[in-house]
Amino acid sequence: MPHLNSAFNLACWLTRSRQDAEDVVQEAYLRAFKFFDGFHGDDSRAWLLTIVRNTFYTWYQEQQKQRQETAFDEGMHDFSAVDVAGMAFADNNPETLLMQKDSERQLQQALHALPLEFREVMVMRELEELSYKQIAAIVGIPIGTVMSRLGRGRKLLAAILAPARQEA
Repeated sequence: MPHLNSAFNLACWLTRSRQDAEDVVQEAYLRAFKFFDGFHGDDSRAWLLTIVRNTFYTWYQEQQKQRQETAFDEGMHDFSAVDVAGMAFADNNPETLLMQKDSERQLQQALHALPLEFREVMVMRELEELSYKQIAAIVGIPIGTVMSRLGRGRKLLAAILAPARQEA
């Protein structure tokens, strides 16, 4: 239970939906409980996030099959109401609050625009503050690939955000 917030945060960013994230996390916790006796490591957070990630991909494949039969619902994938970063605003100035909220919205939209393989490592590193080694273990890729994806993801994120900053 101490890693529930991290699990939910990762699931939110992967699924792009609070309700779907709740389903993924619930399924992941069931899997973790079922296979807890097989856990022999010392990093329970990385172990749980691996389960959340794997559960997401299973869920995602099932959703892809269903989407072939149904139309896309934009309202279902609206992420603007979720404050995943958990940012607290110390300044109560309405103008400052509005600017911060807009910046947060732009960042969330930019993160959502990233391809999944970049978004997942960005979320794990920047929001969950996992080490490269932990991310590599969770995703099942070499550390060099984690660093490469982070670098490319940051460049893509900067390119997505650059036009928005020029408008401001």
